[in-house]
Amino acid sequence: TDKINMTSLQESLLSSNSGYSNYRGVLNWCVVMLVLSNARLVLENLIKYGVLVDPIQIISLFLKDPYSWPALCLIIVSNVFIMAALYIERKLSVVRIVLSCGCVSVGGVLALSVFTILFLKLYSYRDVNKWCREIRHAKARTLSRSHSCPSVHKANGTTGYTHVIYPANLTHRDIYYFIFVPTLCYELNFPRSPRIRKRFLLRRLLEMVFLMQLILGLIQQVSPPLLPVLLQVPNHFIWLIFFYWYFHSSMNFVAELMQFGDREFYRDWWNSETIPYFWSNWNIPVHKWCLRHFYKPMLVKGVNKLGAQLAVFFLSAFFHEYLVSVPLKMFRLWAFLGMMAQIPLAYFVGRFLRGNYGNAAVWMSLIIGQPIAVLMYVHDYYVLRCVL
Repeated sequence: TDKINMTSLQESLLSSNSGYSNYRGVLNWCVVMLVLSNARLVLENLIKYGVLVDPIQIISLFLKDPYSWPALCLIIVSNVFIMAALYIERKLSVVRIVLSCGCVSVGGVLALSVFTILFLKLYSYRDVNKWCREIRHAKARTLSRSHSCPSVHKANGTTGYTHVIYPANLTHRDIYYFIFVPTLCYELNFPRSPRIRKRFLLRRLLEMVFLMQLILGLIQQVSPPLLPVLLQVPNHFIWLIFFYWYFHSSMNFVAELMQFGDREFYRDWWNSETIPYFWSNWNIPVHKWCLRHFYKPMLVKGVNKLGAQLAVFFLSAFFHEYLVSVPLKMFRLWAFLGMMAQIPLAYFVGRFLRGNYGNAAVWMSLIIGQPIAVLMYVHDYYVLRCVL
């Protein structure tokens, strides 16, 4: 049952009450940034172009052409998938969801992200209930009917958070709670926080609003004039701000609303001395899903550890490319190749670099590697849509 119940009550590392204080990797980030950055570009940008931040422009872009928004029915239809998953699990069958969605630009990325998250959640829902059925059937074969596995007819989210045993978890309330909480791995009994902290919730909300405005402002101010030097600091800063906005502010906000107790959305990836450590610690929900539903099942089927690790990278590379190529309506493989390039880089860093040097190498790969892929997509999109 360890693979069914795998989480515990805990706070995010960057929360003030987590007690975490090891930020030594941030010092290496400062050193690398001093070497790679050029503050003169920022001053030239402000002197030559002035302040380009315009919140009204962002709103007008979304209101300009409502027909280009991703159809709301795509999100509504996701509820059909949820209902189908619950119905099929009640019939002791298997859920198979096909990802198919055609959208555009930012709206396309959002819609595809929703469907991808839903796919991973329902896959986990199907797996866990399958394991529960197997355990139940195994007990039924060894115990008499009167001593079989008991059922509790209360679901997650009820007063007192009653412990749930399969198949009592197969309720609408339970599956919808799982769909909305910030995790990809299903459990019959999630850790629950005792109350909703209103001050904590308000701080996260203010962070979300402020940081999103900051991201949009940086994109407006820096990207157009500095497009030829997109490999510089701005792109990396936007990525860092987005990480905090999504993995700390937003996910903690949702978790607090849902009284979801497991807040380990990330670990200390900034202290990474190897590439694999970074990839296994910067996005814990995805890492746990891959470990639980992809990596370990492959080991059980006889695949060696190296082969299973390469398969996980391949799967991650596929989804990175899928979430970029489909909304942009162009197939370029830059995201896929960028992910696969992490394999030789991981070997080099792990073999030849240690300690602070390894950490500096990880930071350099983040500061240089990602902007290169972004620049390639921007260049190809511009050539394909604007020049032609």
